[in-house]
Amino acid sequence: MKIGELALTTGCSVPTIRYYEAEGLLQAPARTASNYREYGAQHADRLAFILRCRSLDMSHEEIRVLLSLQDEPGKPCDEVNALLDAHVRLVEQRIVQLTALRKQLQAIRSTCAGGVCIGDCGALESLRSATGTSLPV
Repeated sequence: MKIGELALTTGCSVPTIRYYEAEGLLQAPARTASNYREYGAQHADRLAFILRCRSLDMSHEEIRVLLSLQDEPGKPCDEVNALLDAHVRLVEQRIVQLTALRKQLQAIRSTCAGGVCIGDCGALESLRSATGTSLPV
């Protein structure tokens, strides 16, 4: 199948497919005599795997590790579990950060009851006067 067909099959855009190829996540396809990329079922399967991992917010490096582990089906799955455990810890850290961010935004929002002129908006004043309260994301 051509790249457009692969994109339709997987729901992934053509530029993203090319990007994953350039990043080495998706193996380069064979080329036809007229130099078109020719993808097979293995490309669609691998791309679906990559997209699923990305939907779980996994980094390209994490996906590379999983793809390499997937190529060794006889190996114990301890490394897969360790990677997933580390990713869960990262997600938990981000939840803490996002919870703090939500509280900051709610506090800023609470400074303006609405119905006033922009020049008197407490939320904008709060944003202008806030220093050192940014959250690392």
